Amino acid sequence: MFAHQKREHNERLYPLSELGEFGLIKRISQKIVLRNTSTIKGIGDDAAVLEPQEKQIVVSTDMLLEGVHFDLTFCPLKHLGYKAVAVNVSDIAAMNAKPTQITVNVALGARYTVEAVEELYEGIRLACESYNVDLVGGDTTSSRAGLVISVTAIGEVAKGEAVLRSGAKVNDLVCVTGDLGAAYLGLQVLEREKQAFLANPEMQPELEEKQYIVGRQLRPEARMDVVYELKELGIKPTAMIDISDGLASELLHICSQSGVGATIYKDNLPADAQMLETAVEFNLDPITCIMNGGEDYELLFTIPLTDYDKVKNHPDITVIGKITEASEGVNLANKHGQSFPLNAQGWKHF
Repeated sequence: MFAHQKREHNERLYPLSELGEFGLIKRISQKIVLRNTSTIKGIGDDAAVLEPQEKQIVVSTDMLLEGVHFDLTFCPLKHLGYKAVAVNVSDIAAMNAKPTQITVNVALGARYTVEAVEELYEGIRLACESYNVDLVGGDTTSSRAGLVISVTAIGEVAKGEAVLRSGAKVNDLVCVTGDLGAAYLGLQVLEREKQAFLANPEMQPELEEKQYIVGRQLRPEARMDVVYELKELGIKPTAMIDISDGLASELLHICSQSGVGATIYKDNLPADAQMLETAVEFNLDPITCIMNGGEDYELLFTIPLTDYDKVKNHPDITVIGKITEASEGVNLANKHGQSFPLNAQGWKHF
């Protein structure tokens, strides 16, 4: 994995200067397939043309910087391309909307070859295919400070169906999808193997037994599947957010914007066995990893108490707590009835 960009010595790599910007765009766009009827014109003009047909439009953008958000020592470019799209689709999912288009801006250093850029865009293409979105434009430029990727995602939602962070009500149930903390532990494993690799470049990383948590870090998935399933169940969340900066941080966002408090039950928090074992291995508290790890890109949402029967047997949704009066604060409770105030200790952007 750490030598993912190595190629055979007799295989020629083409510098970007041989193609130029327009040649690169033409080469990339040859593999682009348009899937949405709302896309009237994609790549190839001064701007894309979209026709949403009486839907409301939701827009989200995110930027990934080399050395800040990813490390190419252990992050394959194809995985990075996929992740760049997935984290933006996750924001669209958190609005209860359907993703339809993306634009991608990439700033590249001189060391990047045509083949490396194609590997990055192959990951982007695979994500577009997976989430049924159209790549309709973007920009490419040079960078003196490493690789920069900025993705803007566009989605559609019927009027009145968008879910904001501000709609949670007292007595609502607090739910999460999937399991939490795995992406953070995956990063710890990758960082450890990187240090071992730097000390001995002949060493191959030992990741076979950590594939799940490493995969959660390198190639997360946006939970569009759950958004569609909630619609099928006749459930519209009252508030929703995706978990990028850690469960505690996201819950505090919902509570602050909804003007409510919350109680989360420690014993209800969903965790994968590999994540729990690895936390012990690194002498880390699993609950801290779950509450503050970040980058899981699961969905945190609230639903009316009356919808409990619809989700209680869902294999990928866990009820972890309830919404309370704002005066009660935001707390983590144990099985003995003790409660402790929650503080966000996750990712800080500045």
